[in-house]
Amino acid sequence: MRDRDGNSPWKPRGPRPPREGASPRQAPRHDVARDAPGDDASLHPARERRDAELRLYGLNAVRAVFQRRPQALRKLYLLESRIPQLQPMLKWCVANRVGYRVVEDGDLQKLAASAHHEGVVADVLREEPLPLSTWLRDLPAGPQCALWLDGVGNPHNLGAILRSAAHFGIQAILLPKHSTLALSGAAARVAEGGAEAVPLVRLGREDNSLAQLRGAGFQLAATVVRGGADLFATRLPQRLIYVLGAEGEGMSPALAAACDLRLSIPGSGAVESLNVAAATAVLLAAWARQR
Repeated sequence: MRDRDGNSPWKPRGPRPPREGASPRQAPRHDVARDAPGDDASLHPARERRDAELRLYGLNAVRAVFQRRPQALRKLYLLESRIPQLQPMLKWCVANRVGYRVVEDGDLQKLAASAHHEGVVADVLREEPLPLSTWLRDLPAGPQCALWLDGVGNPHNLGAILRSAAHFGIQAILLPKHSTLALSGAAARVAEGGAEAVPLVRLGREDNSLAQLRGAGFQLAATVVRGGADLFATRLPQRLIYVLGAEGEGMSPALAAACDLRLSIPGSGAVESLNVAAATAVLLAAWARQR
């Protein structure tokens, strides 16, 4: 049996390929020397590769990476039913010797650790956060908005925040120096391509970061459940950083005190507050409306 290039197919090192006994029509493959899904090495790669690579799943998440930085693709797994929709990506993989395999739904569920894979899983190079100084250097003049996430840790919240940020054209997600928050496959799927549109930026020491942002013309707004100015009645700065804290705990009191504004989203009082991702969408819509 030969692959789509007419070469002898790569043989997996593990006990069995994803579709044991599948015919060439059922399991086309164009593989480089990487482990097949189902193999221990594929599901638990070496530490260096795990640190450098990210396993994405979901159609829009994978397509967004291919459209913006195709060179980041390292391996692709897909259902046969996705072949027509992913033909340009598959052709690029063949031309650039990037391995891909057609597998079963159960294999994708194992690879993604989720049933919400939407028929495609990809291993891609992880994009490291930008330093704050680099982001500020390249930032265009004029009105700009970014989000400072202080303690937000849920990947689904991060994904929803990235999706809203991409929708409203927000410039960046700012992460504190010691934050462990990072893009995951789950966050990228929820973001529906937004993870490729909004860069992550790593802050330095808090006081230095505040000084740098203010030096670039930004004002910072602490978002609080109560006691802040009415978001909808406040004239928002043209260059604004919304600071959002973790649900329940909120942001650190010291950071809140260091902000220029305190804003609250008015509501009926039937519930205490909005989920942090829902609140982000409201905050961004309010800023975009004033522009």
